[in-house]
Amino acid sequence: MNDTFDLTLARAITAPPATVFDAWLDPNKPGGPWFGVKALVLNAVPGGFFYHAVEFEGRTWAHYGRFLAIDRPNRIEHTWVSAATRGLETVLTLTFAAKGEGTLLTLHHTGLPDDEMGRRHEEGWGLCLDGLHDDYQM
Repeated sequence: MNDTFDLTLARAITAPPATVFDAWLDPNKPGGPWFGVKALVLNAVPGGFFYHAVEFEGRTWAHYGRFLAIDRPNRIEHTWVSAATRGLETVLTLTFAAKGEGTLLTLHHTGLPDDEMGRRHEEGWGLCLDGLHDDYQM
């Protein structure tokens, strides 16, 4: 299988970019990929690694990668590998742009396998972004 695709999702969040940036990396905040996981190792610095295990559909899904860039409060970039990426090292880039009093959070995930498992990332990332969005609604 050689076909891959890129996924882009965005949410407007009613909090400043630095707050949303910090929330994404905080395992105690809903919305970030580290929230509510079964196991977590997180070293969110350029060159740092992460591992987490998520319980989903009666299975434990291991995810791991390395941080490529941490530019607070503007951008986070890291690789993302799991069984759902078919072992491919994909790249996730998040940008946090000021939008009025809030933030436009854009998630861009590149190199996903163009199959059912790769396409399920849209739902998973959508749930994360919805969690962040909902956490900051007044």
